[in-house]
Amino acid sequence: MPTVRLSVPRIGIVGSGPAGFYTAYKLLGLVQNAIVDMYEALPVPFGLVRYGVAPDHAQVKVKNPTLHKFEEVASSSRFNFIGNISVGRDISLSEMKMAYHGLVLAYGASKDKKLGIEGENTLNGVYSARSFVGWYNGLPEFRNLEPSLKCGDVATIIGQGNVALDIARILLCDFDHLRKTDIPEYALQALHQSKIRNVRIVGRRGLLQAAFTVKELRELSRLSNVTFVSAGVIPTVSESGDLTRAQRRMIELMNSLVSNSALARSWSLDFLRSPRKLLAKEADSKSLGSVEYEVNMLQSDGNGKVGAVGTGTFVMEPTDLLFKSIGYQSKPLEGYQEISLPFDVRRGFVPNVSGKVIDPVSGDFLPGVYVSGWVKRGPTGVIASTMQDAFETAERVALDWMERGLFLQPKEEACGGWEELREVTARRGLFPVSWQGWKKIDAAEVQRGAIAGKEREKVVNVQDMLNILEDYRGCQRFNSFSTSSAIASALVSPGDSMPRRLTMPGCGSCMIKS
Repeated sequence: MPTVRLSVPRIGIVGSGPAGFYTAYKLLGLVQNAIVDMYEALPVPFGLVRYGVAPDHAQVKVKNPTLHKFEEVASSSRFNFIGNISVGRDISLSEMKMAYHGLVLAYGASKDKKLGIEGENTLNGVYSARSFVGWYNGLPEFRNLEPSLKCGDVATIIGQGNVALDIARILLCDFDHLRKTDIPEYALQALHQSKIRNVRIVGRRGLLQAAFTVKELRELSRLSNVTFVSAGVIPTVSESGDLTRAQRRMIELMNSLVSNSALARSWSLDFLRSPRKLLAKEADSKSLGSVEYEVNMLQSDGNGKVGAVGTGTFVMEPTDLLFKSIGYQSKPLEGYQEISLPFDVRRGFVPNVSGKVIDPVSGDFLPGVYVSGWVKRGPTGVIASTMQDAFETAERVALDWMERGLFLQPKEEACGGWEELREVTARRGLFPVSWQGWKKIDAAEVQRGAIAGKEREKVVNVQDMLNILEDYRGCQRFNSFSTSSAIASALVSPGDSMPRRLTMPGCGSCMIKS
Protein backbone atom coordinates (compact mmCIF):
# COMPACT_ATOMS: atom_id res chain seq x y z
CA MET A 1 0.00 0.00 0.00
CA PRO A 2 1.52 3.36 -1.04
CA THR A 3 2.39 5.87 1.66
CA VAL A 4 0.04 8.88 1.81
CA ARG A 5 1.92 12.16 1.67
CA LEU A 6 0.39 14.62 4.11
CA SER A 7 0.00 18.28 3.30
CA VAL A 8 0.93 21.17 5.60
CA PRO A 9 -1.68 21.15 8.39
CA ARG A 10 -3.71 24.37 8.53
CA ILE A 11 -5.43 24.99 11.85
CA GLY A 12 -7.75 27.92 12.58
CA ILE A 13 -8.16 29.06 16.18
CA VAL A 14 -11.12 31.25 17.13
CA GLY A 15 -10.24 33.46 20.10
CA SER A 16 -6.98 35.11 21.21
CA GLY A 17 -7.18 34.74 24.98
CA PRO A 18 -5.02 32.39 27.08
CA ALA A 19 -6.84 29.29 25.82
CA GLY A 20 -6.21 30.20 22.19
CA PHE A 21 -2.57 31.18 22.67
CA TYR A 22 -1.65 28.20 24.81
CA THR A 23 -3.27 25.88 22.27
CA ALA A 24 -1.28 27.53 19.48
CA TYR A 25 1.95 27.35 21.50
CA LYS A 26 1.63 23.65 22.16
CA LEU A 27 0.42 22.81 18.68
CA LEU A 28 3.26 24.65 16.94
CA GLY A 29 5.70 22.67 19.08
CA LEU A 30 4.07 19.28 18.51
CA VAL A 31 3.42 19.52 14.77
CA GLN A 32 6.59 20.96 13.26
CA ASN A 33 5.12 22.17 9.94
CA ALA A 34 1.67 23.26 11.16
CA ILE A 35 0.43 26.75 10.32
CA VAL A 36 -1.91 28.31 12.86
CA ASP A 37 -4.21 31.24 12.08
CA MET A 38 -5.79 32.95 15.11
CA TYR A 39 -8.98 35.00 14.69
CA GLU A 40 -10.09 37.72 17.11
CA ALA A 41 -13.22 39.90 16.91
CA LEU A 42 -11.38 42.91 18.39
CA PRO A 43 -8.30 44.54 16.82
CA VAL A 44 -6.33 43.63 19.97
CA PRO A 45 -5.41 40.23 21.46
CA PHE A 46 -5.20 38.53 24.87
CA GLY A 47 -8.87 38.31 25.89
CA LEU A 48 -9.30 38.14 29.67
CA VAL A 49 -5.63 38.85 30.32
CA ARG A 50 -6.26 42.31 28.90
CA TYR A 51 -9.92 42.79 29.82
CA GLY A 52 -10.57 40.51 32.81
CA VAL A 53 -7.55 40.82 35.08
CA ALA A 54 -7.94 43.64 37.61
CA PRO A 55 -5.91 46.80 36.83
CA ASP A 56 -3.95 46.53 40.09
CA HIS A 57 -2.73 43.03 39.16
CA ALA A 58 0.17 44.26 37.05
CA GLN A 59 2.15 41.10 37.77
CA VAL A 60 -0.38 39.16 35.67
CA LYS A 61 -0.66 41.71 32.87
CA VAL A 62 2.88 42.98 32.49
CA LYS A 63 5.40 40.97 34.50
CA ASN A 64 3.85 37.54 34.01
CA PRO A 65 5.81 35.19 31.71
CA THR A 66 2.45 34.27 30.17
CA LEU A 67 2.49 37.29 27.88
CA HIS A 68 6.11 36.66 26.93
CA LYS A 69 5.07 33.17 25.88
CA PHE A 70 2.26 34.63 23.77
CA GLU A 71 4.73 37.03 22.13
CA GLU A 72 6.94 34.05 21.35
CA VAL A 73 4.01 32.35 19.61
CA ALA A 74 3.22 35.48 17.61
CA SER A 75 6.82 35.76 16.40
CA SER A 76 6.65 32.38 14.68
CA SER A 77 6.62 32.40 10.88
CA ARG A 78 3.94 29.72 11.14
CA PHE A 79 1.49 31.89 13.07
CA ASN A 80 -0.92 34.57 11.88
CA PHE A 81 -3.01 36.89 14.05
CA ILE A 82 -6.14 38.16 12.30
CA GLY A 83 -7.80 40.80 14.47
CA ASN A 84 -10.99 42.78 13.87
CA ILE A 85 -12.62 39.75 12.21
CA SER A 86 -15.56 38.10 13.94
CA VAL A 87 -15.95 34.43 13.07
CA GLY A 88 -19.62 33.62 12.65
CA ARG A 89 -20.48 37.16 11.61
CA ASP A 90 -17.74 38.43 9.28
CA ILE A 91 -16.63 34.98 8.16
CA SER A 92 -19.04 32.07 8.48
CA LEU A 93 -18.16 28.82 10.17
CA SER A 94 -18.99 27.08 6.90
CA GLU A 95 -16.30 29.16 5.17
CA MET A 96 -13.85 28.42 7.97
CA LYS A 97 -14.60 24.73 7.63
CA MET A 98 -13.68 24.76 3.94
CA ALA A 99 -10.41 26.66 4.50
CA TYR A 100 -8.87 24.53 7.25
CA HIS A 101 -8.03 20.98 8.16
CA GLY A 102 -9.00 21.69 11.75
CA LEU A 103 -10.75 24.34 13.85
CA VAL A 104 -10.18 25.04 17.54
CA LEU A 105 -12.91 27.08 19.23
CA ALA A 106 -11.35 29.01 22.11
CA TYR A 107 -13.52 32.11 22.29
CA GLY A 108 -14.40 32.06 25.99
CA ALA A 109 -17.64 33.13 27.68
CA SER A 110 -19.56 36.25 26.69
CA LYS A 111 -22.84 35.69 28.53
CA ASP A 112 -23.78 36.36 32.15
CA LYS A 113 -25.56 33.96 34.45
CA LYS A 114 -28.79 35.39 35.81
CA LEU A 115 -30.15 35.49 39.35
CA GLY A 116 -33.64 34.97 37.98
CA ILE A 117 -35.34 37.10 40.63
CA GLU A 118 -37.76 40.02 40.70
CA GLY A 119 -36.18 43.41 40.02
CA GLU A 120 -33.05 42.04 38.37
CA ASN A 121 -33.88 43.42 34.92
CA THR A 122 -36.03 46.41 35.85
CA LEU A 123 -34.25 48.39 38.57
CA ASN A 124 -31.46 50.89 38.06
CA GLY A 125 -28.25 50.12 39.90
CA VAL A 126 -28.05 46.42 39.05
CA TYR A 127 -25.01 45.33 37.02
CA SER A 128 -23.38 42.11 35.94
CA ALA A 129 -19.80 41.49 37.04
CA ARG A 130 -18.84 41.00 33.40
CA SER A 131 -20.04 44.46 32.41
CA PHE A 132 -18.46 46.22 35.41
CA VAL A 133 -15.14 44.40 35.04
CA GLY A 134 -15.21 45.18 31.33
CA TRP A 135 -15.94 48.83 32.12
CA TYR A 136 -13.02 49.34 34.50
CA ASN A 137 -10.73 47.39 32.15
CA GLY A 138 -11.59 49.41 29.04
CA LEU A 139 -13.45 46.73 27.06
CA PRO A 140 -15.03 48.62 24.13
CA GLU A 141 -18.37 46.86 24.62
CA PHE A 142 -18.79 48.40 28.08
CA ARG A 143 -16.92 51.71 27.89
CA ASN A 144 -20.24 53.62 28.08
CA LEU A 145 -21.65 51.68 31.05
CA GLU A 146 -21.54 54.65 33.47
CA PRO A 147 -22.33 52.75 36.70
CA SER A 148 -24.20 54.77 39.30
CA LEU A 149 -21.37 55.11 41.80
CA LYS A 150 -22.79 58.33 43.28
CA CYS A 151 -26.24 56.99 44.16
CA GLY A 152 -25.37 55.92 47.70
CA ASP A 153 -22.71 54.46 49.98
CA VAL A 154 -23.55 50.72 50.03
CA ALA A 155 -22.70 48.24 47.27
CA THR A 156 -23.59 44.56 47.35
CA ILE A 157 -21.84 41.84 45.38
CA ILE A 158 -23.70 38.56 44.94
CA GLY A 159 -21.17 35.77 44.66
CA GLN A 160 -17.97 34.95 46.50
CA GLY A 161 -15.44 34.07 43.82
CA ASN A 162 -12.21 35.88 42.92
CA VAL A 163 -14.04 38.23 40.53
CA ALA A 164 -16.32 39.34 43.39
CA LEU A 165 -13.29 40.20 45.53
CA ASP A 166 -11.71 42.02 42.58
CA ILE A 167 -14.80 44.21 42.28
CA ALA A 168 -14.83 44.93 46.01
CA ARG A 169 -11.15 45.86 45.94
CA ILE A 170 -11.57 48.19 42.96
CA LEU A 171 -14.56 49.89 44.60
CA LEU A 172 -12.60 50.54 47.81
CA CYS A 173 -9.07 50.94 46.45
CA ASP A 174 -7.08 54.10 47.11
CA PHE A 175 -7.15 56.56 44.19
CA ASP A 176 -3.40 57.16 44.26
CA HIS A 177 -2.79 53.43 43.91
CA LEU A 178 -5.22 52.94 41.03
CA ARG A 179 -3.97 55.94 39.07
CA LYS A 180 -0.63 54.18 38.46
CA THR A 181 -2.30 51.16 36.83
CA ASP A 182 -3.70 50.72 33.32
CA ILE A 183 -7.25 51.52 34.42
CA PRO A 184 -8.88 53.83 31.83
CA GLU A 185 -9.05 57.49 32.78
CA TYR A 186 -12.87 57.58 32.62
CA ALA A 187 -13.11 54.71 35.14
CA LEU A 188 -10.43 56.21 37.37
CA GLN A 189 -12.28 59.51 37.63
CA ALA A 190 -15.65 57.84 38.21
CA LEU A 191 -14.21 55.72 41.03
CA HIS A 192 -12.50 58.78 42.52
CA GLN A 193 -15.89 60.51 42.71
CA SER A 194 -17.69 57.40 43.95
CA LYS A 195 -19.71 57.60 47.16
CA ILE A 196 -19.46 53.87 47.84
CA ARG A 197 -18.01 53.33 51.32
CA ASN A 198 -19.33 49.91 52.34
CA VAL A 199 -19.20 46.73 50.26
CA ARG A 200 -21.00 43.52 51.20
CA ILE A 201 -19.89 40.29 49.49
CA VAL A 202 -22.72 37.78 49.79
CA GLY A 203 -22.63 34.02 49.28
CA ARG A 204 -25.25 31.30 49.56
CA ARG A 205 -22.94 28.88 51.39
CA GLY A 206 -20.29 29.20 54.09
CA LEU A 207 -16.66 30.29 54.32
CA LEU A 208 -15.24 26.84 53.55
CA GLN A 209 -17.35 26.59 50.39
CA ALA A 210 -16.45 30.07 49.07
CA ALA A 211 -14.70 30.06 45.69
CA PHE A 212 -12.23 32.89 46.34
CA THR A 213 -8.60 32.11 47.11
CA VAL A 214 -6.59 32.99 50.20
CA LYS A 215 -4.43 35.22 48.01
CA GLU A 216 -7.41 37.30 46.86
CA LEU A 217 -8.78 37.57 50.40
CA ARG A 218 -5.40 38.67 51.71
CA GLU A 219 -5.18 41.40 49.06
CA LEU A 220 -8.59 42.73 50.02
CA SER A 221 -7.69 42.67 53.72
CA ARG A 222 -4.58 44.78 53.08
CA LEU A 223 -6.34 47.78 51.52
CA SER A 224 -5.22 50.96 53.23
CA ASN A 225 -7.79 52.86 55.30
CA VAL A 226 -10.39 50.11 54.80
CA THR A 227 -11.68 47.82 57.55
CA PHE A 228 -13.28 44.39 57.63
CA VAL A 229 -16.67 44.15 59.33
CA SER A 230 -17.69 40.74 60.61
CA ALA A 231 -21.18 39.74 59.49
CA GLY A 232 -21.44 36.54 61.49
CA VAL A 233 -19.60 33.87 63.45
CA ILE A 234 -16.33 32.78 61.83
CA PRO A 235 -15.36 29.17 62.53
CA THR A 236 -12.02 28.34 64.11
CA VAL A 237 -9.61 25.67 62.92
CA SER A 238 -10.28 23.52 65.99
CA GLU A 239 -14.04 23.60 65.36
CA SER A 240 -13.89 22.67 61.68
CA GLY A 241 -12.72 19.06 61.63
CA ASP A 242 -10.65 17.78 58.70
CA LEU A 243 -9.40 20.68 56.62
CA THR A 244 -7.29 21.10 53.54
CA ARG A 245 -4.23 23.33 53.84
CA ALA A 246 -6.03 26.07 51.87
CA GLN A 247 -9.11 25.89 54.14
CA ARG A 248 -6.95 26.05 57.25
CA ARG A 249 -5.16 29.15 55.93
CA MET A 250 -8.51 30.71 55.01
CA ILE A 251 -9.92 30.30 58.52
CA GLU A 252 -6.72 31.56 60.13
CA LEU A 253 -6.73 34.64 57.90
CA MET A 254 -10.38 35.38 58.61
CA ASN A 255 -9.84 35.13 62.36
CA SER A 256 -6.85 37.46 62.13
CA LEU A 257 -8.91 40.28 60.62
CA VAL A 258 -9.68 43.10 63.03
CA SER A 259 -12.48 45.63 62.64
CA ASN A 260 -11.68 49.29 63.08
CA SER A 261 -14.81 51.39 63.39
CA ALA A 262 -12.79 54.58 63.06
CA LEU A 263 -12.25 53.90 59.35
CA ALA A 264 -14.87 55.25 56.95
CA ARG A 265 -14.70 52.47 54.36
CA SER A 266 -15.46 48.81 55.01
CA TRP A 267 -16.19 45.41 53.52
CA SER A 268 -17.87 42.29 54.83
CA LEU A 269 -18.39 38.66 53.87
CA ASP A 270 -22.00 37.63 54.36
CA PHE A 271 -22.54 33.86 54.30
CA LEU A 272 -25.64 31.64 54.01
CA ARG A 273 -27.75 34.15 52.09
CA SER A 274 -29.65 33.63 48.82
CA PRO A 275 -31.18 36.71 47.16
CA ARG A 276 -34.89 36.24 46.49
CA LYS A 277 -36.07 39.69 45.49
CA LEU A 278 -34.68 43.13 44.63
CA LEU A 279 -36.78 46.05 45.85
CA ALA A 280 -36.88 49.71 44.89
CA LYS A 281 -36.14 52.70 47.07
CA GLU A 282 -39.20 54.22 48.70
CA ALA A 283 -38.39 57.60 47.19
CA ASP A 284 -37.48 56.25 43.74
CA SER A 285 -39.47 53.36 42.30
CA LYS A 286 -36.97 52.85 39.45
CA SER A 287 -33.82 52.47 41.55
CA LEU A 288 -32.55 49.63 43.72
CA GLY A 289 -33.01 50.14 47.45
CA SER A 290 -32.74 46.76 49.17
CA VAL A 291 -32.32 43.02 48.76
CA GLU A 292 -34.52 40.36 50.31
CA TYR A 293 -32.52 37.25 51.25
CA GLU A 294 -33.52 33.82 52.40
CA VAL A 295 -31.31 32.58 55.21
CA ASN A 296 -29.70 29.25 54.35
CA MET A 297 -28.28 26.32 56.23
CA LEU A 298 -25.61 23.89 55.05
CA GLN A 299 -26.56 20.34 54.19
CA SER A 300 -24.33 17.47 53.09
CA ASP A 301 -25.45 15.12 50.34
CA GLY A 302 -23.58 12.25 51.96
CA ASN A 303 -20.95 12.15 49.21
CA GLY A 304 -18.78 14.96 50.50
CA LYS A 305 -20.62 17.79 48.77
CA VAL A 306 -22.11 20.53 50.89
CA GLY A 307 -25.03 22.55 49.57
CA ALA A 308 -27.19 25.43 50.75
CA VAL A 309 -30.79 24.81 51.77
CA GLY A 310 -33.27 27.59 52.47
CA THR A 311 -34.68 27.80 55.99
CA GLY A 312 -37.80 29.81 55.18
CA THR A 313 -36.49 32.76 57.16
CA PHE A 314 -36.10 36.01 55.22
CA VAL A 315 -34.13 39.18 55.94
CA MET A 316 -33.96 42.53 54.22
CA GLU A 317 -30.72 44.46 53.70
CA PRO A 318 -30.47 47.98 52.24
CA THR A 319 -28.15 48.59 49.30
CA ASP A 320 -27.63 51.21 46.61
CA LEU A 321 -25.82 49.12 44.01
CA LEU A 322 -25.73 45.42 43.23
CA PHE A 323 -23.22 43.46 41.17
CA LYS A 324 -24.07 39.92 40.05
CA SER A 325 -20.89 37.84 40.20
CA ILE A 326 -22.30 34.34 39.90
CA GLY A 327 -20.47 33.24 36.78
CA TYR A 328 -20.24 33.55 33.03
CA GLN A 329 -21.48 31.29 30.23
CA SER A 330 -20.29 30.59 26.73
CA LYS A 331 -22.78 30.76 23.90
CA PRO A 332 -22.73 29.28 20.41
CA LEU A 333 -21.32 31.37 17.57
CA GLU A 334 -23.55 32.25 14.65
CA GLY A 335 -23.63 29.30 12.27
CA TYR A 336 -23.25 26.40 14.73
CA GLN A 337 -26.33 24.73 13.25
CA GLU A 338 -25.09 25.20 9.69
CA ILE A 339 -22.13 22.89 10.35
CA SER A 340 -24.04 20.64 12.79
CA LEU A 341 -21.95 21.69 15.77
CA PRO A 342 -23.51 20.66 19.12
CA PHE A 343 -23.83 23.00 22.09
CA ASP A 344 -25.01 22.27 25.62
CA VAL A 345 -27.10 25.35 26.37
CA ARG A 346 -27.79 24.41 29.99
CA ARG A 347 -24.14 23.95 30.93
CA GLY A 348 -22.78 26.51 28.48
CA PHE A 349 -20.12 24.56 26.59
CA VAL A 350 -19.50 22.34 23.57
CA PRO A 351 -19.67 18.58 24.30
CA ASN A 352 -16.19 17.11 23.94
CA VAL A 353 -13.74 14.46 25.07
CA SER A 354 -10.25 15.81 25.80
CA GLY A 355 -11.02 18.78 23.58
CA LYS A 356 -12.35 16.89 20.57
CA VAL A 357 -15.99 17.74 19.85
CA ILE A 358 -18.42 14.86 20.14
CA ASP A 359 -22.04 14.45 19.07
CA PRO A 360 -23.87 13.86 22.38
CA VAL A 361 -26.62 11.87 20.64
CA SER A 362 -24.62 9.47 18.49
CA GLY A 363 -21.42 9.54 20.53
CA ASP A 364 -19.40 10.08 17.36
CA PHE A 365 -16.53 12.53 17.13
CA LEU A 366 -16.86 15.45 14.72
CA PRO A 367 -13.89 15.35 12.34
CA GLY A 368 -11.45 18.22 12.75
CA VAL A 369 -13.35 20.32 15.31
CA TYR A 370 -11.88 20.97 18.76
CA VAL A 371 -12.49 23.23 21.75
CA SER A 372 -10.25 24.84 24.36
CA GLY A 373 -10.78 26.92 27.49
CA TRP A 374 -14.15 27.95 28.85
CA VAL A 375 -16.13 26.85 25.81
CA LYS A 376 -14.61 23.42 26.46
CA ARG A 377 -15.14 23.01 30.20
CA GLY A 378 -17.25 25.94 31.40
CA PRO A 379 -16.07 29.23 32.97
CA THR A 380 -13.95 27.87 35.78
CA GLY A 381 -10.30 27.92 36.75
CA VAL A 382 -7.40 30.34 36.49
CA ILE A 383 -4.79 30.94 33.79
CA ALA A 384 -2.69 27.98 34.94
CA SER A 385 -5.60 25.55 34.62
CA THR A 386 -6.48 27.06 31.24
CA MET A 387 -2.93 26.32 30.10
CA GLN A 388 -3.17 22.64 31.03
CA ASP A 389 -6.59 22.44 29.43
CA ALA A 390 -5.28 24.01 26.19
CA PHE A 391 -2.28 21.68 26.12
CA GLU A 392 -4.64 18.70 26.30
CA THR A 393 -6.57 19.97 23.29
CA ALA A 394 -3.41 20.65 21.29
CA GLU A 395 -2.11 17.18 22.08
CA ARG A 396 -5.36 15.68 20.78
CA VAL A 397 -5.10 17.67 17.53
CA ALA A 398 -1.48 16.57 17.08
CA LEU A 399 -2.31 12.93 17.82
CA ASP A 400 -5.14 12.94 15.29
CA TRP A 401 -2.89 14.47 12.65
CA MET A 402 -0.04 12.03 13.16
CA GLU A 403 -2.31 8.98 13.36
CA ARG A 404 -5.59 8.18 11.64
CA GLY A 405 -7.81 10.99 12.84
CA LEU A 406 -10.28 12.50 10.39
CA PHE A 407 -10.22 16.23 9.67
CA LEU A 408 -12.45 18.77 7.97
CA GLN A 409 -10.51 18.30 4.75
CA PRO A 410 -8.42 15.29 3.66
CA LYS A 411 -4.97 15.48 5.23
CA GLU A 412 -3.26 14.93 1.89
CA GLU A 413 -5.01 17.97 0.36
CA ALA A 414 -3.70 21.50 0.88
CA CYS A 415 -5.95 24.05 2.59
CA GLY A 416 -5.92 27.75 1.83
CA GLY A 417 -6.31 28.97 5.40
CA TRP A 418 -6.02 32.71 5.92
CA GLU A 419 -4.68 33.28 2.39
CA GLU A 420 -7.99 31.97 1.05
CA LEU A 421 -10.20 33.80 3.54
CA ARG A 422 -8.31 37.06 3.13
CA GLU A 423 -9.88 37.29 -0.32
CA VAL A 424 -13.31 36.76 1.25
CA THR A 425 -12.76 39.64 3.70
CA ALA A 426 -11.55 41.86 0.84
CA ARG A 427 -14.68 41.22 -1.21
CA ARG A 428 -16.82 42.12 1.79
CA GLY A 429 -14.95 45.30 2.56
CA LEU A 430 -13.78 43.94 5.90
CA PHE A 431 -10.50 44.93 7.42
CA PRO A 432 -8.17 42.61 9.33
CA VAL A 433 -5.55 43.82 11.78
CA SER A 434 -2.24 41.95 11.84
CA TRP A 435 0.06 41.34 14.81
CA GLN A 436 2.19 44.23 13.67
CA GLY A 437 -0.91 46.38 13.63
CA TRP A 438 -1.63 45.37 17.23
CA LYS A 439 1.95 46.23 18.21
CA LYS A 440 1.43 49.75 16.88
CA ILE A 441 -1.73 50.08 19.01
CA ASP A 442 0.21 48.67 21.94
CA ALA A 443 3.02 51.21 21.50
CA ALA A 444 0.52 54.06 21.31
CA GLU A 445 -1.14 52.95 24.55
CA VAL A 446 2.19 52.73 26.36
CA GLN A 447 3.15 56.18 25.07
CA ARG A 448 -0.16 57.64 26.25
CA GLY A 449 0.38 55.99 29.63
CA ALA A 450 3.89 57.44 29.97
CA ILE A 451 2.49 60.92 29.48
CA ALA A 452 -0.03 60.27 32.26
CA GLY A 453 2.54 58.64 34.54
CA LYS A 454 1.06 55.14 34.37
CA GLU A 455 1.73 51.78 32.74
CA ARG A 456 -0.51 52.43 29.75
CA GLU A 457 -3.67 54.28 28.81
CA LYS A 458 -5.85 51.85 26.90
CA VAL A 459 -7.65 52.81 23.73
CA VAL A 460 -11.25 51.90 24.52
CA ASN A 461 -12.93 52.58 21.18
CA VAL A 462 -12.45 50.26 18.19
CA GLN A 463 -12.52 53.11 15.74
CA ASP A 464 -9.78 54.89 17.68
CA MET A 465 -7.72 51.71 17.67
CA LEU A 466 -7.90 51.56 13.90
CA ASN A 467 -7.23 55.26 13.56
CA ILE A 468 -3.88 54.74 15.33
CA LEU A 469 -2.85 52.82 12.23
CA GLU A 470 -3.26 55.98 10.13
CA ASP A 471 0.36 55.82 8.88
CA TYR A 472 -0.44 52.52 7.20
CA ARG A 473 -3.47 53.70 5.24
CA GLY A 474 -3.29 53.86 1.51
CA CYS A 475 -3.73 51.81 -1.59
CA GLN A 476 -0.74 49.57 -0.88
CA ARG A 477 -1.47 48.53 2.68
CA PHE A 478 -4.46 46.20 2.20
CA ASN A 479 -2.87 44.34 -0.71
CA SER A 480 0.32 43.92 1.32
CA PHE A 481 -1.36 42.12 4.26
CA SER A 482 0.49 38.84 3.77
CA THR A 483 1.14 35.86 6.01
CA SER A 484 3.04 36.75 9.21
CA SER A 485 4.61 39.91 7.80
CA ALA A 486 2.42 42.82 6.76
CA ILE A 487 0.67 45.58 8.69
CA ALA A 488 -2.87 46.66 7.90
CA SER A 489 -5.41 49.22 9.04
CA ALA A 490 -8.75 50.64 8.02
CA LEU A 491 -10.63 53.82 7.50
CA VAL A 492 -13.94 53.42 9.25
CA SER A 493 -17.34 54.98 9.00
CA PRO A 494 -18.01 57.65 11.65
CA GLY A 495 -20.22 56.40 14.45
CA ASP A 496 -19.63 52.73 13.69
CA SER A 497 -19.31 51.08 17.11
CA MET A 498 -17.47 48.05 15.71
CA PRO A 499 -15.92 49.34 12.46
CA ARG A 500 -14.80 46.54 10.18
CA ARG A 501 -15.36 47.81 6.65
CA LEU A 502 -13.08 49.85 4.47
CA THR A 503 -14.35 53.24 3.34
CA MET A 504 -11.68 55.01 1.42
CA PRO A 505 -12.87 58.27 -0.17
CA GLY A 506 -10.59 59.58 -2.86
CA CYS A 507 -8.94 56.22 -3.46
CA GLY A 508 -11.06 54.74 -6.21
CA SER A 509 -8.36 52.35 -7.39
CA CYS A 510 -8.66 50.27 -4.20
CA MET A 511 -12.24 50.97 -3.11
CA ILE A 512 -13.76 47.82 -1.68
CA LYS A 513 -17.52 47.58 -1.51
CA SER A 514 -19.53 45.31 0.72
